[in-house]
Order: sequence, then C-alpha cells, then structure tokens
Amino acid sequence: MFSPIDTRPVILTGDRTTGPLHLGHYVGSLKSRVALQQSHRQFLLLADTQALTDNAHDPEKVRRNVLEVAIDYLAVGIDPALTTICVQSALPALAELTLLYLNFVTVSRLERNPTIKTEIQMRGFERDVPAGFLCYPVAQAADITAFKATVVPVGEDQAPLIEQTNEIVRRLNRQIGRNILVEAEAMVPRVGRLPGVDGKAKMSKSQGNAIPLSASPDDISDAVRRMYTDPDHLRVSDPGRVEGNVVFTYLDAFCDDRQLVEDMKAHYRRGGLGDVTLKRHLEEVLQTLLAPIRERRARYAAAPNHVMDVVREGTRKARERTQATLAELRSALGLFTLD
Repeated sequence: MFSPIDTRPVILTGDRTTGPLHLGHYVGSLKSRVALQQSHRQFLLLADTQALTDNAHDPEKVRRNVLEVAIDYLAVGIDPALTTICVQSALPALAELTLLYLNFVTVSRLERNPTIKTEIQMRGFERDVPAGFLCYPVAQAADITAFKATVVPVGEDQAPLIEQTNEIVRRLNRQIGRNILVEAEAMVPRVGRLPGVDGKAKMSKSQGNAIPLSASPDDISDAVRRMYTDPDHLRVSDPGRVEGNVVFTYLDAFCDDRQLVEDMKAHYRRGGLGDVTLKRHLEEVLQTLLAPIRERRARYAAAPNHVMDVVREGTRKARERTQATLAELRSALGLFTLD
C-alpha cells in the first residue's frame, strides 16, 4: 500500500543516561516533547555514549540508567507510535560521523565554545579535560545531522552547541559542493533552567536538590518545605522579594493559573502573604502534576522487558535513518566503499 512521505519537521533531542529524570528535565524539555510529537517527527536519544564522557569510571551506572530514562519518557506521555526512542551507542553511524567531522573543526574552536568552557570550569577539569568531553560538540553535531533534524530543543546555555553544529554543516556542504546536511534551529523553552530547591543555579540529583519524577508525596512535601524563599521575609506582614525566590520560580514554571500567580506576587511584594501559605499552594500544584506520572512510571518499571522492547524497536528504526545519512555523506565525499 502507498505510504505518503512524512514531511513534518524533524526534532532530535535526548538525555544523558546518568540517572532518573527530574522536574528540571520536565519543564526544560519533556513537557514540550510530549506536545511536539503530535506535529513533528521526533527522535529521542538515550545518550549513553555522551554520558561516558565524564562517567567512564562507572559504565554500569550509564547502562543501568538507559532503562530508567526510557521509563521516565513513557511515564510523562511519550508515545512510541509517535516518537522514536533509541540508544546512542547502538547507532554506529554516529561514531563514524563524529570521526569524519573532527577533521573539519579545530581544537581552538572547541575550547572557545561557551557551553564547553562553562562545563569544564564547573567540573574542575582544567587541562585534564577528557578528550571525549572536549569533542562533545562534534559528537552532538553528528547526532543532529545523522537524523537530519531541523529543530533541537535546548536550554539557552546549550544554544552555542547548535551554532557549532551549523558551522560544521556549512563547511561539509561547501566541501561537497551541494547541501546534503541540513542546518538545525535551537528551540529554547519559555522557562529557563530550573534552580535546585536550595536556590542553587542548577537542579541536580547528585547535589540532593532535585525533585525526581518518581518523587513520593512525602518527598514532594519535604522538598517544598526546604525551598529557598526570601531570607528577609521574617513576618507575614513584611514585604517580600519575588526575584530569586525559588517558590515563585517553580510557580511560574508549573502553575497554569497565570493570573493567580501574578496576584500572589503582588500580595507577597506588599506584605501579608506568608511563606507557609505560598509553599502550600506550590505543593498542591506539584502533587497534582507528579501523581499521574509517578503512577505510570510504577507500571512501566514493573514491565522492564516491555520497555526494552520499545527501545530496541526504536533503535532499529533510528539505525536505518542514520546509516542512510552516513552512506549519502560517504558517497559525496568519495570515500572508499566495498560495494
């Protein structure tokens, strides 16, 4: 039977398989992925190879979390009939494309990438940065171009990686003499990076300041109670600061009643709204959000073989697509072939 060509925009996104996902992932990308799978052809990459760039000392952790992250995807509403879930390390075309692209980018350019510079400083690598970590932008370019993605959802701090991908695309296309690879557009979410419950800039499971998607009702209550507000808001009657107040940051991210949030901000600024009342409302919002996700996650966690079947089928489909891109590029570059 005739099957029409899928002309929808192609999205590639994914997550490092270093641990179960949390609310920062949800607001940053997962929520939009669920919506975009209806209008886009979406590929979700379980980025285990990328996870090894700074976890090579613990490959079992990376392997184990392939399943955990896949469960999170299904729990939030990713539909395998609409979105292809695949494992990065099981797509050999990505490694070969990375090796090819490394010939078209310099070390100095990699070191100037703002995202990589920041990550190196944050991890304290200094000059002991793993080569795989330094070359991560090239590996990401391979991921994006292998799927011929035109849209890549990323945080604002990751946008320089997309810029570098497009530099590689343009250089390869000039070398070939025609446009085989396609440029991608960064899709930056409305809500920026979600801070940790302790007010630190980044929510991280390793720092103990994250709320995982599997959080129990008690875990949610405890996390909200610990949230940083305004240290100078000592009495309910005192005017309080909204800016930098983690509770309001979370309400902006997760409360659908925008007018209510704005009214609460005005009330807090003029005084008369206590932190306990504010946190109680946020807890209700988060309990409502996470309860169905937690329930679905428990069902999928009880059926790991089914989840891995989904991953294997998605990886098979992804391998066909990425190998086709590699074959096209190899031919255009005139590389040796046995055929």
